[in-house]
Amino acid sequence: MPFAKSLIIFVVILVAGCTGVPEGIDPVSELDVKRYEGTWYEIARLDHSFEEGLSNVTADYAVQDDGSIQVINRGYSEEDGQWEEAEGRAVFVSDERNGHLKVSFFGPFYASYVVFGLDDDYEYAYITGYDRDYLWFLSKTPTVDDEALAAFREEAIAKGFDLEELIVVDQGRNR
Repeated sequence: MPFAKSLIIFVVILVAGCTGVPEGIDPVSELDVKRYEGTWYEIARLDHSFEEGLSNVTADYAVQDDGSIQVINRGYSEEDGQWEEAEGRAVFVSDERNGHLKVSFFGPFYASYVVFGLDDDYEYAYITGYDRDYLWFLSKTPTVDDEALAAFREEAIAKGFDLEELIVVDQGRNR
């Protein structure tokens, strides 16, 4: 199933009620959106139908004049042998310094995008959705060292995520 179509199905299922934050997860409180924008590489994720079979996944974030953030997700479908892309829009749920946003890839339907971990240099970000079934480790580079991946795993476990289904994403086409 094409990436964009899968994202639409995912968002429709989520509907508008899925913009909360999982209990015990605190969004970062000092997010600098200008430092956050740019290309992030997906290092690891809990897999879902809207990303199933995709490798080399990136997310590009660009602040728009109205304060919203343009989101372009891109991944390579090994099965189809082609790149797939979906464009969305993110807005802050409260203030622009709080890492709790909501993102839409389909009309008025939004889902949570919660930045709960971010290093001082804006090289690594830990993201979840409205519950612990959603988890991503993003990096400004297509590869990370073992120490960075271990730190992500440790923090995710400490926050109550089940990592049994965690996928380390192949970024070979992005190197």
